[in-house]
Amino acid sequence: MKKILITTLLTTLSTFALTLGDVPKEITLSGENGGLVDGTEWHSTMLKDKVYVLFYVDPDKKGDNEAFINALHEKNYEREKYGSVAIINLKATWLPNFAIEKKLKSKQEEFPNTIYVKDRTKYLVQEWALADDASNVLIFDREGKVIYQYSGNIEQDEMQKAFALIEEHLK
Repeated sequence: MKKILITTLLTTLSTFALTLGDVPKEITLSGENGGLVDGTEWHSTMLKDKVYVLFYVDPDKKGDNEAFINALHEKNYEREKYGSVAIINLKATWLPNFAIEKKLKSKQEEFPNTIYVKDRTKYLVQEWALADDASNVLIFDREGKVIYQYSGNIEQDEMQKAFALIEEHLK
């Protein structure tokens, strides 16, 4: 019985987990679940036609990958071929949503080339099995396939792997 339960659990988790080389399950953040800073819907199908770096972050962990983010800005990739998305896991923090949402609006103005998205219900934790209460980094190729996934603080060697993948897929 225990073996059956474990097998069922692993099968269920793998159904939702992201797989490198695959386009993830399509999701939409809207309404009570969240959405773009301006209140409109965000669709995962938007993650194609460019190489995208997606950050899924607990606001309490926003500094975890600051070195990677700064290095990414310094790379100054062509915006016609590269895009970035920051999805904030609002339910992962004790901070009030109104304060975070106000900060996100100012971030959107400061960095207009980054798409800022709110996840109010841990929707990506549930649907894509992303790490909760963490800083997640995903890279998508131009077809919307996941080519890199990392959770936690990216060290220098991981940064180099990520940059190599981005540059390979920008060609």
